[in-house]
Amino acid sequence: MRFVHRARMRALWFALSMASVVSIPTAAAQIVIYRCTDASGAVTLQNGTPCPKGTRQQKRVLDTPAPSAPPIMPVAATPPVAVPAPVALPAEPAPAPEPEPEPVVEAPRQTPPALFQCTTWDKERYFGENAQPPPRCAPLQVTGLDGTGANAGGLACQMVEDRCQPVIESRLCDAWQQRLRDAQSTAQFGDLDKRAQAAADAERSRQVLDESTCPR
Repeated sequence: MRFVHRARMRALWFALSMASVVSIPTAAAQIVIYRCTDASGAVTLQNGTPCPKGTRQQKRVLDTPAPSAPPIMPVAATPPVAVPAPVALPAEPAPAPEPEPEPVVEAPRQTPPALFQCTTWDKERYFGENAQPPPRCAPLQVTGLDGTGANAGGLACQMVEDRCQPVIESRLCDAWQQRLRDAQSTAQFGDLDKRAQAAADAERSRQVLDESTCPR
């Protein structure tokens, strides 16, 4: 019976030793097992705690293998992110230069054209551009059978020409300005049958003065 008891104690010692090995932290390098036998022969096993006084103590130090480092799992390499190449945008076409305005070239101002001062058969004076205007019909005195002009029974006229003289160059500007004033007056206040021609003469005189060297 004593032999069986010892066999059981050894088995218990081994089991406790193995349990201690399993239960120790992985960081420990050694464990200490105490086998305590009291006065009655009872045996107890203590992990890391010495036996109490009055008991017989046996100490066993067990070396534990160093914990193996966990295997390092290879880290899968992250494939590089493809960065798209910069796309060159087409350059905007430069705005077409605005065409420069053509310089306004004024026609050179000239001396006004020749003008003539004319006198009609009845002493009326005017300025014209024609040195020989068409002849006019000057009325003639008609005498009746009784020797007087009363009840002559008709009218008679004689074709006569106006007498015209050229205006000297130094007076041309004044003559054209006077012709313009006379034509404007006739076009506004003259006989109805003369207004159209007077308006045309006024426009002609104004154009000549604008294009000439005469003061405005």
